[in-house]
Amino acid sequence: MLVSSIHKGMKDEGLYKNYSMQKLLDDLDVIERYDFLGKKAHFSEITGKQKALYECFGVKTPGML
Repeated sequence: MLVSSIHKGMKDEGLYKNYSMQKLLDDLDVIERYDFLGKKAHFSEITGKQKALYECFGVKTPGML
């Protein structure tokens, strides 16, 4: 179901012009989360391109959660 949902989102947003599904997942996979005991989670830098991809799917970027 998740793959089907990603496929639909990519198709609806025209992302297949610039991405394969694997390339899209690879671009988002590099975001890392760091947890420190007693502190709020910290995320690695999120690029403008990654933010735009999250917006295409209607998902808040990790730093905004």
